[in-house]
Amino acid sequence: MGVALLGCGVVGSSVLRLFASHAEDFERRVGVPLEVRKVLVRDRSKPREAAVPGAKLCTDPEEVFGDPEVELVVELMGGLDPAGAYVERALDTGRSVVTANKALLAARGPELFERAARAKVDLSFEAAVGGGIPVVRSLRDAFASDRVTEIVGILNGTSNYILSRMTDEGASFEDALGEAQAKGYAEADPTLDVEGHDAAQKLVVLAMLAFGAAPPQPGEMMVEGIRGLDRADVAQAARFGFVPKHLVIGRDRGEAIELRAHTSLVKKSSVLANVSGVLNAVRLEGEAVGPCLLSGRGAGGLPTAVSVVADVLDAARALVAGVPGLASSKRPLAPRALVPIAELRSRYYVRLRVDDTPGVLARIASAMGERGVSVAELLQTPLESGRAEIVLLTHEAREGDLRTAFDALAGEAWLATTPVVLRIEGD
Repeated sequence: MGVALLGCGVVGSSVLRLFASHAEDFERRVGVPLEVRKVLVRDRSKPREAAVPGAKLCTDPEEVFGDPEVELVVELMGGLDPAGAYVERALDTGRSVVTANKALLAARGPELFERAARAKVDLSFEAAVGGGIPVVRSLRDAFASDRVTEIVGILNGTSNYILSRMTDEGASFEDALGEAQAKGYAEADPTLDVEGHDAAQKLVVLAMLAFGAAPPQPGEMMVEGIRGLDRADVAQAARFGFVPKHLVIGRDRGEAIELRAHTSLVKKSSVLANVSGVLNAVRLEGEAVGPCLLSGRGAGGLPTAVSVVADVLDAARALVAGVPGLASSKRPLAPRALVPIAELRSRYYVRLRVDDTPGVLARIASAMGERGVSVAELLQTPLESGRAEIVLLTHEAREGDLRTAFDALAGEAWLATTPVVLRIEGD
């Protein structure tokens, strides 16, 4: 059975190594030998981690799509173009596709699933979320007979590494980012990771499986990154027993769903608080089965390649058995309303710097109390120059009410800085 790779970077090279080292095992599992016939690249002369015979390398997509023996296409290029056009062409020409492209699925998933179903071929994407963690397979298969009510997870290793360094070593964001880049955990341009977009794209993919939700419109989903997190908030959160983590959160509320990606505070004793470094973790909650935690290496060449090749083997077995398309069929997706952020109910951490004068605390408490927001804990620390730092934790409150309270205080002369607000996840 002929396989073509589109892209041969770190993951593609690892896929080739798995094909080379496990060839006999793959043949036993599938029933026929698997042969990588073509590897489409931009530059044939570029050094690669895996040796690729020159006859297999090509820069012209026609060499892939013009080869009648290529039955499976593995897309590892990333991005929307030209990867999207290649995936469409593969599906439309009756070839099953395996992809690790979360950006493409988040933007055009329903359209691509429909093309795959129409062509009666498979479109598989385990590696698009969580690297080597089988979260897609768990949602698709293990939770098929249950109703998923909640997804909470750490899905970006770069952000998790930076926050771990800030928490464990007291590093600044800039120093931790530089260290992540030096170790190869962060790109030269880390925007996609540290601004939360990578994790948000992965959540959109999971929401399609868990909630049957078509991707939201651009800008509709709340996405915040970690760039603005200050060491002061890491230290103050620790005094209350919390750790900052960049989380994706999805919840089925019935008529609407929550979909958001942002920094949250979690209890030090919680499982997610102890997922450190570049590890990922996802907690799924089923109506019948309850909570299920998956954790492991969410990125990297070999972990991601393991997920890619697992999908290849499934698709290949389906082709051999004459039943391709099962992975893409019966996946109805529909637009679902998102819970407005103003309607979100949570506990909150708030840090303010104020003039240390009589009546300030009373004014803050009054503005919050008038809008139904009550304070659970409060800590005040004197600063130099006649100022004080106030950190408070609220009871569960409506986010719109909290924001309105601080909007009402925005013009006060005693308020020295814009309040820092972080959501608290979990009890």
